[in-house]
Order: sequence, then C-alpha cells, then structure tokens
Amino acid sequence: MFNNNFDPVAFTFLVFEIRWYSISYILGILLGWAYIKKFTIKENSIKILFDNYISYLIIGIIFGGRLGYVLIYNLEYYLSDLIKIIYIWEGGMSFHGGVFGVIIATYVFCKIYKLNTFIFLDFVSLSAPIGIFFGRLANFLNSELYGRQTDILWSVKFLKIDNLNRHPSQIYEAIFEGLILFIILNFFLKSLIRSPGKISCFFLIFYSLFRFIIEFTREPDLHIGLILGILSIGQVISIFTLLAGFVLYYLLGNNKNEEKIRYR
Repeated sequence: MFNNNFDPVAFTFLVFEIRWYSISYILGILLGWAYIKKFTIKENSIKILFDNYISYLIIGIIFGGRLGYVLIYNLEYYLSDLIKIIYIWEGGMSFHGGVFGVIIATYVFCKIYKLNTFIFLDFVSLSAPIGIFFGRLANFLNSELYGRQTDILWSVKFLKIDNLNRHPSQIYEAIFEGLILFIILNFFLKSLIRSPGKISCFFLIFYSLFRFIIEFTREPDLHIGLILGILSIGQVISIFTLLAGFVLYYLLGNNKNEEKIRYR
C-alpha cells in the first residue's frame, strides 16, 4: 500500500506554477515528435512537413481535448462559469475529444499541403502512446482519475481525496495504453505503415480495448456515475471508437498501394 500525497505543482519558476500536467504534455509532444523524425521518417521533405504539422497537432490536442471534456463530462458546471473553460492548467482533458481534435487538425493540414491524411494520422498513432504514458503518470501525481476501492497489495491511498485504499488505475493505463500499446504498434505492426490508415485502426482498436477493461477498476465520475448501472461514460465512448477502428480497417480493405515515402 502506498500513500499518494504529491503536490500537483512540480515547481515554481518566478511567479509561475509549473504543474505535472503541463510537463506531461510537453514531454509527450517533444518525445513523440523526436521519435517519429528519428526512427520513422527518412525523407527530409517529409521531416520538414512534419515540423510544420506539429503546431496543428498541438492545437488539435488542446482544443479537442478540452472541448471534449467540457461537452462530455462536465457541461453543466462550465455553462455556469464559462471562464473556467480556458483554465486547462487545472486539469480536465478528454482523450477521446483530443483524438477528434487531432483528426480534424490533421485533415486541415493535409488538405492545405495536398497530402494523404492517413499517413500523418499513422505517425501520430505510433507516437501517441508516449504522450499517454506521461499523461497518465501526471494523473497519478495529481490524484485524479483514481481507481475504485480495493484491498489488493499494491493499492494506493490518494490522501488529497480520502483515506480509502484504491486501485492505481492511472498506472494501469500508463502501462497498457502507453508502454504496451507503444510496443505493439512500433515493434509488431509498424510494417503496416506502408498501407496508410491501418496503424491508426489498430491504435483505435487496442487503445479502446485497454481503456474499456481498465475502466472497471477506475472510479466513475461522481456527477455522471455508471450508465445503466454498469458502464462508465469512458467505456461507452470506447465501444464506439473500437467499432470505428474495425469499420475503418474493413473500409480500407486490402489496399496494396504503398505511399512513395521513405520510412526506416
């Protein structure tokens, strides 16, 4: 059993509070960007385009993630205090909303540069588990998205919340949605990158499966509860993203056309 009493503020610089949540986003984006450029893309022209793409990606993640959280998880609260919508440093980002934001941002970027949208979505899918890993660790340090009550040996007390032994569900997600998903996509399925879109499909499928299962150990949002007394809102959305992954894979079919981009 471990007592979690971490301060959400990592350190203070001058008058600014630097929070774990902000650090996780910065690390996730920078390491993901560096990984794709060094280990995935070989053609210099695509590397330059990928540099330009990052700004679109960041906008998609932040706006999509925040808007998704506001609309799906806590709309009534934010309607009563609209200014709070921009207080992203206090936490409150939806992964599924972020995915939707990234898809839109990627489509806009590729439309402008006349590129295949799926190529860049595959790049994001290969590197996204890095960001998820750090994001879930930040959730743990912030004592948010904590697990349900349990008596397992590795239970955690989130002392800023209560004095109950709980599942460290954030760590489960960091391991499965971050580390294991990264290994699956980058070491077992990376060859599929020459068939644009298929890596993205497998990302949706495996992420949704891991998220659906782990949600059974995670405390549901108090203001939402369980739908039909069984499933959390995260599980319901994961069902749709899982189906979307399978449907998209089917629609892509056995497309043998490989994009003429040099990959490692």
